[in-house]
Amino acid sequence: MVKKIHTNRAPEAIGPYSQAVAAHSFVFCSGQLGMQPESGSLAEGIDNQTRQALANMKAVLEAAGSSVERVVKTTIFLKNIENFSAVNTVYGEFFGSHRPARSTVEVSNLPRGALVEIECTAAL
Repeated sequence: MVKKIHTNRAPEAIGPYSQAVAAHSFVFCSGQLGMQPESGSLAEGIDNQTRQALANMKAVLEAAGSSVERVVKTTIFLKNIENFSAVNTVYGEFFGSHRPARSTVEVSNLPRGALVEIECTAAL
């Protein structure tokens, strides 16, 4: 069974997709930008966009009945790989001692001119 996940605590999907989909014992979260749910505007700078993207991801996970502690894999898309260290700092603060598997890639562009996008897979 596949269940679409939606929460008002994260920005609406900006295309024909769901914020997340739960299937079997996992939740697959779509990429989150550093957009503020209330206004739809991007946070300023890489640190704030990373914090907001992670907060949005957390809200979607909780709406699915999961949590940050159940994340098994993340993928980070960076517009500029030179922001790797700054993103790592915020990411490390967010996850604490939990260390999910992760990939990080530089991309040529992201929706809405974002600097970072983060997606994840978590256990339910």
